[in-house]
Amino acid sequence: MARELLAADVRPEDVSWEGSPAQAGLFGAPPPPAPRPASAPRARVPRAFLDAADVVSCHRSPDRYALLYRVLYRLTHGEPELLAVAADPDTLDLARRKAAVLRDVHKVHAFVRFRKVAAPAPDAPELVAWHEPAHDCLRLAAPFFARRFPSMRWAILGPDRSVEWNLQELVYGPGQSRTSAPQHDDLEELFTTYWRSIYNPARINLAAMKKEMPVRHWATIPETASIPDLVRESTGRVQQMKAPVQSAASLQVPSSRSLTTLREHAAGCTACPLHAPATQTVFGEGPAPARVMLVGEQPGDEEDLRGRPFVGPAGRLLDGILAEAGVPRDDLYVTNAVKHFKFEPRGKRRIHAKPTYGEVTACRAWLDAELEAVRPELVVCLGATAAQSFLGRKYQLTRSRGRLERTRFAPHWLATWHPSAVLRAIDAEAQERMRAEMIADLRLAYGALAA
Repeated sequence: MARELLAADVRPEDVSWEGSPAQAGLFGAPPPPAPRPASAPRARVPRAFLDAADVVSCHRSPDRYALLYRVLYRLTHGEPELLAVAADPDTLDLARRKAAVLRDVHKVHAFVRFRKVAAPAPDAPELVAWHEPAHDCLRLAAPFFARRFPSMRWAILGPDRSVEWNLQELVYGPGQSRTSAPQHDDLEELFTTYWRSIYNPARINLAAMKKEMPVRHWATIPETASIPDLVRESTGRVQQMKAPVQSAASLQVPSSRSLTTLREHAAGCTACPLHAPATQTVFGEGPAPARVMLVGEQPGDEEDLRGRPFVGPAGRLLDGILAEAGVPRDDLYVTNAVKHFKFEPRGKRRIHAKPTYGEVTACRAWLDAELEAVRPELVVCLGATAAQSFLGRKYQLTRSRGRLERTRFAPHWLATWHPSAVLRAIDAEAQERMRAEMIADLRLAYGALAA
């Protein structure tokens, strides 16, 4: 009809468009214009207009055809660049209506919930959903489901129109009532359980939820029945999420805080898989109480064989650094965040492998027990893994090294390089620089302790 009106040069204000989204026809249309003369030029419009018209024609507003014809008329009557003028009222209105329909198409993709038909007839849909879109966009949304479920017979019913996939093509039909679709099936309980398990109570925002998932769709989305309960439980669940991670070793730590008793029980620790390949548990050693506790990452090869912390190459370097910093090692309690040696076998050698955060967390209860027994005034963490065992995995050693902190673990807390990192430095210059930084960090920490 628009082509014929355009050919007869009928102006937009002289046309009355009336139509309902469910019927692509016209009501009360003006008399048909005179046939287009054979000499009338063929109208040419940008492809972008045809694409927009295909979408906007699905908009539920009664004046959508009037808008489309007005834009078409202007494009063919001296304004061929109209769509590039973003501030033009008609261009802006066209873009807004197109966006509204496309948003609704997205919601159809997101909110359609198929239910299994209990006993489908031969060649009838086995999966049926009912959905009421805001606009008459089922024609635009249905091809997505045909691509996603090409080998299943399904149907989507709606109040305006319905569509069925018969394994070969999409067949559209008239609208149907909600009672025409199944109201429940055997998979809903399983799906609702899955949905509850991925729900994040820390991100609850009812206003945003209702905006993205309008309440009018909730009746056909089975998981939304869980929302009231999840909202009520949110505060408690958030508190659980904030609570410290339970260490797997906590069940094996004795109530006594005697270092001798702790060491005996730690020898049989099986809280994480690292105990299996390791030779033995390497527990901390030193006086208790002690003013200073040094915490490393994990024992190395020599430590694993001898059962004592920091007795290998890194330990010998640490002894030299402590002496130069004026820190007597005999006054320190020395331990590791992880008590078993993690390694990768390469021939006859065992190569150090960094423990995962889960392995660090599993061992945490032993470190907490040592802190209670030693009651240090100063904790010095050697390396990022040790520091993260205290302050979390977001701690960055390269950014915060050498910075004194006041923590719940001790009045003074500081992280510096691990001696093994100094040994692995890329060249002698870097090695000497890191060694000097360790000495400076230790002197800073001890200065604060003395003050």
